[in-house]
Amino acid sequence: MEGIMGEEEKVINHTTIKSLSPSKSRDCMEEEEEEDEVMSEVHLGCPPNFCGPHLSYFTFPTSLQPQQQEEEENVVQGSLNCQGIINLDEDGDLLLTRRKRNNKSSNNCQMTIQHNITSTLPSVGLQVWRAELALADFVLHGMFTSNKYDGITALELGAGTGLLGIILARVAKTVFLTDHGEDILNNCAMNVHLNSKIFENHQTSIFVRELDWIKSWPPSVGSDLLTSQERYKYLWNLSEVEEAENASLLLAADVIYSDDLTDALFNTLRILMSRGSSKVLYLALEKRYNFSLNDLDTVANGYSHFQSYLQDEEECRQLGNGSLPCFVGKGIDLTDIPQYVREYDRESNIEIWQIKYLSSVSTY
Repeated sequence: MEGIMGEEEKVINHTTIKSLSPSKSRDCMEEEEEEDEVMSEVHLGCPPNFCGPHLSYFTFPTSLQPQQQEEEENVVQGSLNCQGIINLDEDGDLLLTRRKRNNKSSNNCQMTIQHNITSTLPSVGLQVWRAELALADFVLHGMFTSNKYDGITALELGAGTGLLGIILARVAKTVFLTDHGEDILNNCAMNVHLNSKIFENHQTSIFVRELDWIKSWPPSVGSDLLTSQERYKYLWNLSEVEEAENASLLLAADVIYSDDLTDALFNTLRILMSRGSSKVLYLALEKRYNFSLNDLDTVANGYSHFQSYLQDEEECRQLGNGSLPCFVGKGIDLTDIPQYVREYDRESNIEIWQIKYLSSVSTY
């Protein structure tokens, strides 16, 4: 996709090198030929047949900008006076003026994201997905139009590359980026390091931490008796768990694709959202349609199972305590959210849901 890539660079062991040769790329791919691989649509402009970490660049504004600033720089236009008469020079040639774009490059920020171009299904967190970028637009819009994210504690579930949490770190006090698997967590931590200048003036604390939904909440806590060499670097401590339980904002993007994982996610949410401060979850997903032999129809994998966890808030109000505890969900109208992140196509199959956990009538 145009605009995603800068110079073609790959990062391996934190060292920037040139692209691997095709033969080495093929050898790398053959190592995982027994496992099916998937590729995000965001990566369509990336070099084909390349295995390993790759750098992509994503640009977003740091403040709200007028629509006219998206016009092309130096657009050539005919010079017309207020009566609509074309101006000519002394030789009879048409006078042209160059209308320059109001260029405020300082209002733009570029993120460097290390990711894989393809991955196996258990490692999809190594890729960048469209729902993640749509949720980034949603968060940016909230940052530009209000101060509701200023100084908050936030936790992202299934953070993957960490792109979303890094953006939020410009205004939040503390951000927990959580996922499962050392490769994904290492890559996430690398992206935090690569983009540290984005939030360095905001004194934000970012923690990359392991969170296995199958084991639910709370996560395993490291012993203070262990030395730093013995302690798993993505392990939580007690004070971090307490701080995370008092987060007011939860985020998750592109985590709905397996019914078993959806069950584990909502079990984790049920416990996490019932502890500490009141929380709201914003979850972005992409409805991917496939033909199902069981249904003999085209269905969005996992979508109906996801929706089975959600109830309408008005229905819960009417039913009272008989329907509680429950998750209530409300879809966000994405037509109200401008596209700030440039490097993706936002399509109609992307949705964002606001989800709350109601344990009693008093939590309405």
